[in-house]
Amino acid sequence: MRLQNSCTDSSSGRARDVVILGAGLIGLATALELADRGACVTVIERGRSLAAASTAAAGMLAAEDPCNQESLRDLSQLSIERYPGFLRRIEELSGVQVPFQTETTLQYMAGGPALRLHERSIDPRQLAAALLAAIRSTSIRLLETTRVSAIRSGTHGSKVLLEDGSSISADTIVYATGAWTAETSEHLDGVPLSVTPRKGQMMRVRIPPSHPLHEVHRSERVYIVPRIHGPQAGTAVIGATIEEAGFDTTVHASDLDGLRALAAALIPWLGPADEAPAVESWAGLRPATPDLLPMLGAGRRSGQFVATGHYRNGILLAPATAVVMADLVEGKPPAADLSAFSPLRFPTAS
Repeated sequence: MRLQNSCTDSSSGRARDVVILGAGLIGLATALELADRGACVTVIERGRSLAAASTAAAGMLAAEDPCNQESLRDLSQLSIERYPGFLRRIEELSGVQVPFQTETTLQYMAGGPALRLHERSIDPRQLAAALLAAIRSTSIRLLETTRVSAIRSGTHGSKVLLEDGSSISADTIVYATGAWTAETSEHLDGVPLSVTPRKGQMMRVRIPPSHPLHEVHRSERVYIVPRIHGPQAGTAVIGATIEEAGFDTTVHASDLDGLRALAAALIPWLGPADEAPAVESWAGLRPATPDLLPMLGAGRRSGQFVATGHYRNGILLAPATAVVMADLVEGKPPAADLSAFSPLRFPTAS
């Protein structure tokens, strides 16, 4: 059985059929950009949308983080420029506003003075809820808890075969499968396998009224991100560990204690658990490449593109990724230089 898309392009009579694998922030942001440009988009997600790294993050738009590689600078700046419009578009479609939580970051430099950076943050959970509502208001078809069994590539596009026996024809496929890229690509042609999960444990604590917190505090080893607006207002996120632990998302009290101690070295009142009690804890899986840079660009077969491996910068880079991937799908020069992010820079598994 072939699943049929219903959208059409009034100018040509037929829209470009795009299938995006992965309904995390990167996949859905790209889907929205392509749909706005007239593409007929289907997003296939093996689990639930925005349920992994997209909502596990702290939400820093850390374009000026000194720990970031220089090759990320132009793409990061493009994303910062695009963010207000990205959020406005989501609000237009969903009716849900996603406010910026903070406007500045105090960056603690090793052996030097702290720097105050003009850097915003958002609450990824607020973004996820609004983005999903926006997606559902469009012609984008979202298939959750759906697994791909194979992809057949031909001279006139590809056919995505699903485990339930149905199939979807596509002119273009975009792989946005995050930490699961290697696992997904075992049966998909032309997708690099060099993406592995990097576990990050985090916690959220209550901010005492006597110590209001209005900006991010960050060192090389820890960050504290306050929530000013929305249901998490009056709390702060503390993170995060960096672990090579496969797909394990177990949270360990000893690791959370270590994070709290690092946070207390920057803000002493965060140390006592009775003064800043824990609200919740969790672990996310960041998609990491060997050089910790994203994969953005064409795959090994015509009509296949890759948008994954954003590591710690998925929230920051989502609007720019959506724009450059839509440019590539349309055959246009991308809005930023992607030479450092070629998906073909790593060997695939034999």
